[in-house]
Amino acid sequence: MASISPIFNAQELFELNSSKIILVDARASANTFENYQKEHLKGARFVDLNRDLAAIPKDPADGGRHPLPSPEAFAKTLSALGISPSDHVVVYDDKNGSNFAARFWWMMRAIGHEKIQVLNGGYQAAIQAGFPTNSGIKTFEKTTYPSQEWKLALADIEEVEKARKSNQNIVIDVRDKNRYEGITEPLDLIAGHIPGSVNIPLTENLDENGLFKSADELAEKYKTVIGHIKPENTIVHCGSGVTACHTLLAMDYARLPIPKLYVGSWSEWSRNDREIATKK
Repeated sequence: MASISPIFNAQELFELNSSKIILVDARASANTFENYQKEHLKGARFVDLNRDLAAIPKDPADGGRHPLPSPEAFAKTLSALGISPSDHVVVYDDKNGSNFAARFWWMMRAIGHEKIQVLNGGYQAAIQAGFPTNSGIKTFEKTTYPSQEWKLALADIEEVEKARKSNQNIVIDVRDKNRYEGITEPLDLIAGHIPGSVNIPLTENLDENGLFKSADELAEKYKTVIGHIKPENTIVHCGSGVTACHTLLAMDYARLPIPKLYVGSWSEWSRNDREIATKK
């Protein structure tokens, strides 16, 4: 667990000297960079999922749709963003952390960066709080971020295969119920879920206002789900290892150990002739 909460509330943007934090814009859209150029939170620097937070393979069967880049490549991204290991970084998206902000948070934590937080409520919350915006491209001095290995636990497809059959393990699928049950599949080739996995949609981490539920409420929820299972035997996945990070963030916020991330997720599993379950 980091020394600071992984959640940063919009009002805190006014309470901190803006020169002491680095804002990172991780919003997603069809024209992500163009939208960033048109308007973003004042001073924010831009990060792109496909370019900066993943190493897109030719075949998603090999690691899924959004495998992690190497730690060395990510360190270069942070250097290009002008981030140093001691910097206080706050990342936001426009999906309450469920898009790319939580992935960036996880990657930062995974290389040992402590002062990294996700803006609660995202871009919209900051706008509603009256935080200023600007346009154009933010210029800043580059740094040299030291390369690290991934320090948070990962699971591969073979470990998931074993875990799903064991009562000493739990595999959590954070996709929405219809995708889990195989009713619909908007992104991958086959609908369904990993047999033996349990469905806890990431939307359950948020309240009716789209903000994270309290740490105590989240702790009670996940302790009930996980029960006696050890943290190292808990695996979380989604469609391609991005939105799963939202649940890892929620669990860290709840002061629980961060489980293993299965980055390949459904996009890898469903392309490798593995057993598939549906509600049908």
